[in-house]
Amino acid sequence: MPPHLKPLVLVLFAQEYDELGLDPLIIAHDEYDFVREGFDFFKFPQNARILWFDVERFVDDLARKYRDRSIAAVVSTHEQFGALAASLLTTKLGLPGTPLKALLTAQHKFLARQIHSETLPDNIPPFCGFRYDADVSRAITIDYPIFVKPVKAAFSVLAKRCADEASLREHLRFRLWEKIIIKRLTWPFRRVSRKHLDCEIDADCFIAEGCIDGALQVCVDGYAHGGTVNILGTVDSVMYPGSNAFMRFEYPSRLDATIVAQLQDVARRAVEAIGFSHGLFNVELFYQPQSGRITIIEINPRMAGQFSDLYERVDGKSLWSLELDLALGKTPVFPHRQGRFGSAASFVFREFGDAVKHAPPMDQQRWLTATYPDARLFLDLKHSTSRARETKWLGNYRYALIHMGGRDHDDMMARFADVCEHLDFDAKPPRDKQSLWQKLRRSF
Repeated sequence: MPPHLKPLVLVLFAQEYDELGLDPLIIAHDEYDFVREGFDFFKFPQNARILWFDVERFVDDLARKYRDRSIAAVVSTHEQFGALAASLLTTKLGLPGTPLKALLTAQHKFLARQIHSETLPDNIPPFCGFRYDADVSRAITIDYPIFVKPVKAAFSVLAKRCADEASLREHLRFRLWEKIIIKRLTWPFRRVSRKHLDCEIDADCFIAEGCIDGALQVCVDGYAHGGTVNILGTVDSVMYPGSNAFMRFEYPSRLDATIVAQLQDVARRAVEAIGFSHGLFNVELFYQPQSGRITIIEINPRMAGQFSDLYERVDGKSLWSLELDLALGKTPVFPHRQGRFGSAASFVFREFGDAVKHAPPMDQQRWLTATYPDARLFLDLKHSTSRARETKWLGNYRYALIHMGGRDHDDMMARFADVCEHLDFDAKPPRDKQSLWQKLRRSF
């Protein structure tokens, strides 16, 4: 490597809220060049690459592209492609990273269920696996109602509660284009997992589970280093009433400390059971207040990028900073309750009907920055086909996020209520003439 070139930190498939954590790291670590690789999963024409994306070829291309440079670390928070690509590349280069088999096992929901049904049987619901084109009258071997989701997916796509066989059949009725998208989304994972995992259910199949009613949902975040699993904290996942759509993610959890300790213990044992020995993780769990039962939903074998600044606001260090420590092979140190705020949340704006949402006028956005300098607005506006597709797959569509904190939960909620009164996502922007290219982009 030429002496004037800095070692590289490769950031794979960075998402918009990743930039919030990355920018301070880049300033604080000017001894490295941070280079982003991958494509935007949600923007056309970049996301058209999904149709031919090969994760192994992508990794080989990166290794060749930077063969004359020193790569110090590879990081990613991206569930669908990034975490897998990072594990493959760190394995290839001999860098610290999440073990490939552990990552594949965590992301393969059926195989993870099989392992946890043996190691944590009290924390697993009844389940079965099936192909989307199977005869569901025979394939479903558990009682309705069931919760159905893809064996390998992200962003809760195609996850739905089905009360009976008729509703399941309706849920699994896909158009040709949707089948192509589903298969292409899972293809990179299927190709790699077939080489490294032994499981009778493939990654483009579905898993059905017994419904967990009357439960609260939480996330336990942590990291493994040197084979030891460490817990960072617990985030409450608050849903829109009457739905399974996330309304906000709040840190720290408001549950009783004894319950939080139990949740964290289950999460720790679940991560250990799949052989996860290095990297950040996020475990989703149900807690039923009436019975006290804790049920594992899934393990995400990567940092929850959406939570990074929540921890920074409350504890004083971002998860991105911890991610870099681990990727560089450093022994991590994480503070506790040394941040500016006592509570922080990622607030999720969703539309459950047909309304089209728009960016708040610039004067309103300037008001937000001036009044609450700590608040961060992330726009996720969707148009035409993409909006319709997300609404069909999820029952709603997400159009914005706001991250902010408060002295405590009540203060944070009061600040957020004030923000909601001042931001208008329904106001249409001034009309302007659009080129054909702009119209095509908006149709995707």
